[in-house]
Amino acid sequence: MSNGGGSYNAQNDSRAGSTGEPDLGTEPTGGFFSADYKKHDDLKQMLDSNKDHQKLEAMKRIVGMVAKGKDASDLFAAVVKNVVSKNIEVKKLVYVYLVRYAEEQQDLALLSIATFQRALKDPNQLIRASALRVLSSIRVPVIVPIMMLALKDSVVDMSPYVRKTAAHAIPKLYSLDPEQKDQLVQVIEKLLGDKTTLVVGSAVMAFEELCPDRIDLIHKNYRKLCNLLVDVEEWGQVVIINMLTRYARTQFLDPNQQDVIADDDKNFYGDEDEKESEEEEEEEKEKTPPKKPYMMDPDHRLLLRNTKPLLQSRNAAVVMAVAQLYHHIAPKSEVGLVAKALVRLLRSHREIQHVVLSNVATLTTIRKGMFEPFLKSFFVRPSDPIHVRTLKLEILTNLATETSISTILREFQTYVTSSDKEFVAATIQAIGRCASSISEVTETCLNGLVGLLSNRNEYVVAESVVVIKKLLQMQPDSHSEIIQHMAKLADTITVPMARASILWMVGEYSDRVPKIAPDLLRKMAKNFINEEDIVKLQILNLAAKLCITNPKQTKLLCQYVLNLAKYDQNYDIRDRARFIKQLVSPAGEKGALGKHAKKIFLASKPAPVLDSSFKDRDQWQLGSLSHMINQRASGYTQLPDFPETAPDPAVRNVEVNPWEQMPMPWTEKSHGKKKAGKPKKEAFYSDEEEESESESDSGDSSSSSSESGSESESEDESKSESGSEKEGKKSDEEDESSSSSSESESSSESESDSESDSEPDTKPQKKTPPPKAKSTQKPKKEPKQEMSLLDLDDIGISTTPSPVPAPASAMDVLSPSLASDLQGLSISDKKDTAINVTTPMFVSTTSYELLHRMTGEGLAANYRFTRGTCIYSTTMVPVELVFTNHNDSPVSNIRIGDKKLQAGMTLQEFPEIPSLAGGGSMSVSIGIDFQDTIQPANFEICTQDRKYNVSIKPPVGELLQAVTMSEADFTAQQSKLTGMNENSGKADVPAQHNNSKTITSRVAELANVAPVSSSQDGLYRFAGKTVSGGTLLLVTVKVGEDNSASITVNCEKMAICSMLVKEVKQKLAQA
Repeated sequence: MSNGGGSYNAQNDSRAGSTGEPDLGTEPTGGFFSADYKKHDDLKQMLDSNKDHQKLEAMKRIVGMVAKGKDASDLFAAVVKNVVSKNIEVKKLVYVYLVRYAEEQQDLALLSIATFQRALKDPNQLIRASALRVLSSIRVPVIVPIMMLALKDSVVDMSPYVRKTAAHAIPKLYSLDPEQKDQLVQVIEKLLGDKTTLVVGSAVMAFEELCPDRIDLIHKNYRKLCNLLVDVEEWGQVVIINMLTRYARTQFLDPNQQDVIADDDKNFYGDEDEKESEEEEEEEKEKTPPKKPYMMDPDHRLLLRNTKPLLQSRNAAVVMAVAQLYHHIAPKSEVGLVAKALVRLLRSHREIQHVVLSNVATLTTIRKGMFEPFLKSFFVRPSDPIHVRTLKLEILTNLATETSISTILREFQTYVTSSDKEFVAATIQAIGRCASSISEVTETCLNGLVGLLSNRNEYVVAESVVVIKKLLQMQPDSHSEIIQHMAKLADTITVPMARASILWMVGEYSDRVPKIAPDLLRKMAKNFINEEDIVKLQILNLAAKLCITNPKQTKLLCQYVLNLAKYDQNYDIRDRARFIKQLVSPAGEKGALGKHAKKIFLASKPAPVLDSSFKDRDQWQLGSLSHMINQRASGYTQLPDFPETAPDPAVRNVEVNPWEQMPMPWTEKSHGKKKAGKPKKEAFYSDEEEESESESDSGDSSSSSSESGSESESEDESKSESGSEKEGKKSDEEDESSSSSSESESSSESESDSESDSEPDTKPQKKTPPPKAKSTQKPKKEPKQEMSLLDLDDIGISTTPSPVPAPASAMDVLSPSLASDLQGLSISDKKDTAINVTTPMFVSTTSYELLHRMTGEGLAANYRFTRGTCIYSTTMVPVELVFTNHNDSPVSNIRIGDKKLQAGMTLQEFPEIPSLAGGGSMSVSIGIDFQDTIQPANFEICTQDRKYNVSIKPPVGELLQAVTMSEADFTAQQSKLTGMNENSGKADVPAQHNNSKTITSRVAELANVAPVSSSQDGLYRFAGKTVSGGTLLLVTVKVGEDNSASITVNCEKMAICSMLVKEVKQKLAQA
């Protein structure tokens, strides 16, 4: 350190006061900086060391120097060398340093580009993401092409975290080189198609930064964004909701305007009925039906339904975003849902309160009824700051109605006694607004304000005078006594605005106080030079008015005041005096204006309208900065108006069969031979949750698209049956000895009769193509393979819980060579042909109470999970409901009413039960798509005259479907589900239960999983998949000699993973 210090002092001996020991210098002196300089040699030595802990300590000190604002740029070369360090912590700090100094040391930064490019290929996702982040933060235009290549590679990275970092890098690259916009838009389009919740929020943010007007990029991803919205991180939710609000304003009709149009049309055509001829009436009737019933677009409803649960978010910004979305695009009848959530936010920090109250104040000017039930939530608290108090007063005033005004005025009475002058003034203004808006309490408020004129607080009196002046303009004739009383207060009140208000009133209504007005002018003239400017102007006005109405008594006073004002320091007062003098007291004859002086000064003036200051803020988007400051902020985009005619909703349609969008080699060569087998397999095992959710959410209302999709499916199936038969024959000949083929054949034989009856068109289609004559050589095996494929198609309507048809996959009908090729081209890991659905080991007889007999007035209902195949859909969990009538009289019209389901969930109703006799019982089946969550399905059980709210909450084990697989496949799949997709725990198994039979039965009883063979003693494996998304779930239980069990669950659904571990631990530990 002495060497470093010596060199520094040698260069700066003219400044340094010390010669050899600058370390002892204090902070303000040069010794402090020379000490830092001496330390740099040590830091360089530490950075060159072979020990990671020394490098880490050096980087910590360097980053600390940067954080304190000290210059550490001379260490750049030494730091850059450590980019290749294998220690992740060192790398992170090196990246932080390089981002800070890369622009200053551009030449040296360029030397490290190759290192970052190598880091982009690192196996560790954190290193890849950090390298990309630093690369995008280096503001060197020369490396833009390199950054673009790195960005394109990162967009297709396997790690969602890296793809998210790539989305963050897009705006940085765009700001560095705007000419790259076209390429970056293509990158954004690819990111918007990402199915990972970690990525979509950042992708939409990049979309908003670069190309917010390219809504064509959103069309095909709209439903996916809606369905993934609940699982996206909080700040991503805010961005997506704001973007979808603008999207909805351009793609959907105004739900509120449609109601108005329908009513207007009805009245219009109803009035014209008598005038128009019968032919015209018929024409009009034909035109009116499509206008009157407003049918909300199913995608519009999907957005509203999927954002509603976010009102319960812990993040205030998310709640505010949902509130503004409902305000701008929801029907009036549904906007009230956001009121309770916004009121909940009032318990947050005062900064959040201020923002929320500002938006609530705007909402109360438009939708007063929304917040009336929460009136008391807006009462002022002693701890509220003044800006929060003012906003609450504004809201209370907006909410005032004939029924609530008494409560509000009592609350205002207590506020007037506050020591905060600004708050008291705001309260009195609020009282005045209530009096002006509600005529029933105008007199009461006016009397109360007059009572405040005797208050000891001068500011209370002054503000009361200002408000009374405004109220008196509404009914001046009946309140001359109040005017006299206020004129007398002019001697005591010193607040300029109050004095000016009194003078204006006396001058305006001088005919009602003819004796007091001249005397008041005399007093004001005596003290004219000491008054404030606003008071002087009103004295001039009073003098002019009295000179016109009572010139005998006031003409000389008026001239005196005008002469004083002529030499006043304020030019406004001087100009006003000259103007008035020419009107009321000209030297010669009255001019043209002088003749109309009375009309000019004493013209009747309209009463002031005391509107809310938030009334005009609805022009801004709710929750925006422009709304807060009530003027356009930089970067604000005006919310577009609803279109007059709805754009084509087909642009948002995604192909019903997503595999058809990706033409595979075998589909092109075989001309659709695999369409009957491959699509059904993919639909069955698909893990693309967002597609199934969007179809189930909007399927009931988008009938046209679903019908066309079903027609195209049926056509594809009918065309591909003959092809599947031929391929089925080939696979039978080559795989006759395999046990799986024999099982599928035997199962298809048992159902061949029913299938042939229900498919009468199959035989003609077999005979149609002449080249298929070969298929007649084995007439028995062809229908077997055909039936096994058709079983996949009809699994949704099967009435038996037999799981045997499911294992028949596309691989069973392909040649071995082609099958091996297809395994490598599998779209998802879950589509492995060795993973087959099987029958459940255990079917629980436990039932849960759905409706108690006391609550249901004699009608009771229980539900049970049957673990079979749902007859409505393969993504639904089958549930058996048992209704029991404990009454003597029958209960009629038992059905399911309104459904209050979470976003994405669907419920298939049971057919209505016409009548259930007294003492009778009946069981029905329903299907519920829980979307792989344990969120309860809330709905209503209705009878002829009653409705009962009920709820079904599934145990986590009932969301699964048992599958079989080999031990090798189990191990291979488990190796892919590690890290965050793995959860483990430990439990002590009682000695008497430490056997394979008990452990297997307990796990199977808890969850619908199937055992997997294991070659190790004490190691138990189970496999299943989620019913809705088809996500694979693996359970491993390893029991040691000390009866301690290690439980491991692997699944992409982390919530299911963690909950199942806890339940398995509890189950195995039971005595």
